[in-house]
Amino acid sequence: QVQLVESGGGSVQAGGSLRLSCVASGYIYNTHCMGWFRQAPGEGREGVARINNDGTTRYAESVLGRFTISQDNSKNTLYLQVNSLKPEDTGMYYCAADPLRLGCSPHRTFVLSDFRYWGQGTQVTVSS
Repeated sequence: QVQLVESGGGSVQAGGSLRLSCVASGYIYNTHCMGWFRQAPGEGREGVARINNDGTTRYAESVLGRFTISQDNSKNTLYLQVNSLKPEDTGMYYCAADPLRLGCSPHRTFVLSDFRYWGQGTQVTVSS
């Protein structure tokens, strides 16, 4: 069983930055597909960024050029650097792990059911 714990969220003004972190209970980043998702109040959960075990990344169009996903295998930690934040970026941010790496297949776009393990989330609030 993999446990994921996110941190780094907070309240910032538009244009600000945050660095979200996700620590896993085991050494998974060299074998799993990892993703960041977010859920705004009253909305469904949506994919933001993902990274495969070979370092291949993919981003949602809405965050392209502003968000960067990365991982540090030595620290067992996944990161999401979020810059130029907008009020519409507000939401709970979750990291997720897919041991089968289906979620990082080129023809699949942030399918929630591909990701088996989920963290509890960290809140990001952006004010205008």
